[in-house]
Amino acid sequence: MNGCLLCIVMNVIAEYKGRTLLIATKHRKEMVIAPLMEQTLGLNCIVAEEPDTDLFGTFTGETARRDPPQVTVRNKCLAAMEAHGCDLGLASEGSFGPHPSLFFVPADDELLIFIDKKKNLEIMAREISTDTNFNGIDTSDEVELEDFARRARFPSHSLILRKSKTENLDIIKGINSWKELKNGFYLLKNKYGKVYAETDMRAMCNPTRMLVIRSAAEKLMKKICSACPSCQLPGFDVTEVVSGLPCERCGFPTCSTLLHRFTCQHCFHVQELRFPNNKQVENPAFCDWCNP
Repeated sequence: MNGCLLCIVMNVIAEYKGRTLLIATKHRKEMVIAPLMEQTLGLNCIVAEEPDTDLFGTFTGETARRDPPQVTVRNKCLAAMEAHGCDLGLASEGSFGPHPSLFFVPADDELLIFIDKKKNLEIMAREISTDTNFNGIDTSDEVELEDFARRARFPSHSLILRKSKTENLDIIKGINSWKELKNGFYLLKNKYGKVYAETDMRAMCNPTRMLVIRSAAEKLMKKICSACPSCQLPGFDVTEVVSGLPCERCGFPTCSTLLHRFTCQHCFHVQELRFPNNKQVENPAFCDWCNP
C-alpha cells in the first residue's frame, strides 16, 4: 500500500473511531460482525432491539419476504436506525437456493449493507458460497430422518420440523439434540402421518452460514476502507468489470477480465485498474479463436 493510499485509509478509520454502529439482527450476527467493525474502525457496536427483523421475512415462510434482498436489507437497516435514533447502521439478508451460475448446486447468498446518514453513504457487499447445508426432506421413517440429520451436520447445525414444506403448522425450530429431534418427529408423525425436516438457516443455529456472513463482513470492511482518491469518502468500489484480456497466442481479446472500473457514488470520480488479476495475457485454451 503506497503512502497516499495508506493516508486515505487512516483518515477513514479516524473519522469512524468512537461512533456507534447499530447492527440490525435478532439472530446473533453481531458475533461475527461486531469484532471486525470494532477492531478495524474503532466503532462501538450495539444490537437493535427493534423492530423485529422477522417482520421482513422468515426462512420458514410464516412471513413472506415481499421485496428483493437488496431492498429488504436496506429497509431493515433504515427501520432499525429510525427506531433507535442512530445515524450509522448495518444489516444483512441471506437467501438460499440454486447457485446463480452452478444451477444444481445449493448456495448461501449473503448481502450486507452499511448506511451512514451523516455522510449520506450506503455501501453493500455480497458473498455467495456453495458451502451450505441448506436442504429439506419429507419423511415418515426415523432412520431416513437420522441419515438426513447427519448429512445436514446435525446437531452442531440445528433442524426444523413441521407438517409439510408448504404449511406452517406446528413448526418446531432450533432442534439441536437427538432426543429433541426424535420427540418432535414422533409428535408430528402421529398427528400428520409424516414430517417435513429442514435445516434451520437462522444464523445463530447454523455455524456454516455464520462463516459466510463473516466473509461478507470482511468484504464490506474492505469497501468501507476503500476511499475515493478525489473526495476521500468511503465506498470507492468496482462498478464495472471489463473483459478483453488479449490471448497470449493470437492477441485477440478474450472474455477474461482486462480491467476493473471504479466509480465514486458521491463525486463520480472514475478510475481504471488494468490487469486486476495480475496477468496481462490469457492462456489460448480460453480464447474463442484459438480454441473455438
